[in-house]
Formats: sequence, C-alpha cells, structure tokens
Amino acid sequence: MADFKSASILILATDGYERSELRVPLEELRKQGAEVRIASIKPGQIKSWDETDWGDSVHVDLVISEVNVEEFDAIVLPGGQINPDVLRTDEGAVELVRSFVKSGKPVAAICHGPWLLVEADALRGRKATSYSSIKTDLRNAGAQWVDEAVVVDNGIITSRSPKDLQPFVAKIVEEVKEGRHARRAA
Repeated sequence: MADFKSASILILATDGYERSELRVPLEELRKQGAEVRIASIKPGQIKSWDETDWGDSVHVDLVISEVNVEEFDAIVLPGGQINPDVLRTDEGAVELVRSFVKSGKPVAAICHGPWLLVEADALRGRKATSYSSIKTDLRNAGAQWVDEAVVVDNGIITSRSPKDLQPFVAKIVEEVKEGRHARRAA
C-alpha cells in the first residue's frame, strides 16, 4: 500500500488498556490519514488504566465477532497489564490475532500486548521485544527477546513501553506502506 491515507487500522483492546498505548496510536495514525477503529470483546465503552488509576474511556466500534480481517490493513495491540491479560483468555480475541498473522498484514504489539502474540503462538522463531517483566514469557514462547525500542520481524512489530510510542507508531506506518508480508501462520 503506497498511500497511507487509504489505510484502515484496527486496535484491539478492552477495559484496562494502557491509556497512552491506545490513545497515541489512535490519534497519530488518524492524523496521518488512516481510518482507525476499535474492536473489543464487548460493545459500548472501554475504560483505560492511566498510570495508577482508571482513566478515560473510548467508544468501541466493533465487537470481535464483527471484524472482517480483509477490511483492515493492520492490527494494533496496546498493552497495560489488565488489557492483554483479559484478551488472551478470550478465544475470539486470540483467533483474531491469529487471523491477522496468517493474513501477512502488519501486527503491532506494545508493552504487555505481546502476550496476545504468545497466546496465538505467533512469536516462535521470531525476534521480538516487550515490557521487560514479560521477556521470559516471550522466550518461553520461542521468541528471541531483545531490549530495543521497536523490533520488526517480517511485519510483526513489537515495542517495550509508552516511552517508545513515537518509533512504534512510525514503524506501524512504514510497515503498512510495505503491505502484506509472506510468513508462516500462527
């Protein structure tokens, strides 16, 4: 995809997402012209976690069962501890991540978001990063964990924490412009 302005990006989240890890990609990708929609395990609003307490909410555009992977160019998985921990126990959420991996479209996960990639068995044999407290989880899932701001392995983008949001978003834009990646399915 040469023109990012025609991109359609999906953010998968639920209550307890790290506020900045959803808001910054949502706002920055929209500023660059992409259509960005939010999917969750429930309709209505989902509430953020903002450092030490509950934060604001965002509107859910789609429940997971309504998502058609072919309508999107990439998926973004924000972190926080609560959000990905809840999502990785939802088979619909895990299957959605597997479908994006299988499609070859960019998959971007930050902080604890790679837990969903672990559950989808999408990191085996791949280089990846995450929040440092879950590096053993990624290694146990077969990833080669590295301590870098952003890591890309064949269109799968991982990042460490909110301090890395700017290079994370820049890499999402770059990978979406590159288009699909030939890779093994999750």
